[in-house]
Amino acid sequence: MQRRGERLGDLIREEVSKILLREVKDPRIGFVTVTRVTLSQDLRVARIYYSVYGDEKAKEESALGLQSAKGFIRRELGKRVRVKYLPDIVFTFDDS
Repeated sequence: MQRRGERLGDLIREEVSKILLREVKDPRIGFVTVTRVTLSQDLRVARIYYSVYGDEKAKEESALGLQSAKGFIRRELGKRVRVKYLPDIVFTFDDS
């Protein structure tokens, strides 16, 4: 089960990166990089860690943009990733 979670996390990371780069048109989302994805044990929640290039204002704006685009991102992810249950998305800023 752990290996499946890792594979699914890698796939979600790749697809969310593509969606943010090509499909999301929100100007608040600046230079966002998806650094990693962790999934809960039951694969129902995907915590997506991201970093932002810029100052504090850019980080805050990107966080707001990601929150507002979360539904769109999840819907697009559902079209690209074939799983029985698509995990809920939680965006977390990665300050490492």
